[in-house]
Amino acid sequence: MGKQSKKKNNFLATAHQALRKKGVVTTVYLVLRLLVILVMVAQFFNGNFENVFLCILTLILLLLPTVLERRLQIDLPNTLEIIIMLFIFAAEILGEIQAYYTAFPYWDTMLHTLNGFLCAAIGFSLVDLCNRHERFSLSLSPVFMAIVAFCFSMTIGVLWEFFECAMDQFFLLDMQKDTVINSISSVLLDPTGRQRPFAIHGITDLIVVTNGEQIPLGLGGYLDIGLLDTMNDLLVNFIGAAVFSFLGYFYVKNRGKGRFTRNFIPQVLSHHTHSEETQDSAAPQDSTEAPSSDPSQPE
Repeated sequence: MGKQSKKKNNFLATAHQALRKKGVVTTVYLVLRLLVILVMVAQFFNGNFENVFLCILTLILLLLPTVLERRLQIDLPNTLEIIIMLFIFAAEILGEIQAYYTAFPYWDTMLHTLNGFLCAAIGFSLVDLCNRHERFSLSLSPVFMAIVAFCFSMTIGVLWEFFECAMDQFFLLDMQKDTVINSISSVLLDPTGRQRPFAIHGITDLIVVTNGEQIPLGLGGYLDIGLLDTMNDLLVNFIGAAVFSFLGYFYVKNRGKGRFTRNFIPQVLSHHTHSEETQDSAAPQDSTEAPSSDPSQPE
């Protein structure tokens, strides 16, 4: 019973310290979870079970920062944690369920730009953690770290576009949003068959023929099926990745002077630091149990 009580007290003390240190993060986390649960209940009663699944997925994703901290033994800056949680909420709840992607044309662009920035921060942090971890003896240059961060972010961006394309092809979800254009150019339209691009300009409508019936779509132009959206997403991902890689380079080059960048770089929790925190939280219990050993007192 004594050991269990001590473990419980240590856990409560550690939780209290974490709450004091990350009070704002905890508040944001609880508010977002409450909002997601309310949306999930509303979607359930409306019979939108696909949105219910998105809400459950969002609740799981909101745990991601905490899981990363515990598994990797790192301390995520409060700014980074809050932005990650807000990004998840904005993408899944506001973007998908509340249809912000349609209501606000630049919502998707904003999120992809932020995604490029955050993924570059994550990639940079992984290399930086290896640079400063006790178990590794790496000493990587700032230029190399910036390049790795940029490539990591772009790789995540490309993989996400692969995922969107797969969802569109197999489930017809239209994750790669279409764009209305007024001119096209394709070698498939070349009447000579010599692989020469044949252009059509001034397109004002698109007529679809299905089962012998012609259906004018009334879009005001030709329907581009996701190509421009994909290129735009990769471009803004590129911009976000480049911006953070640039900031990360100077952060490493002038270690400790990048106040803004510091808000996105996790810190390694060394075993020594973790032991000190545990001892500090257990100190009151130990002081009450340990007997005083005075050499002047007879045994």
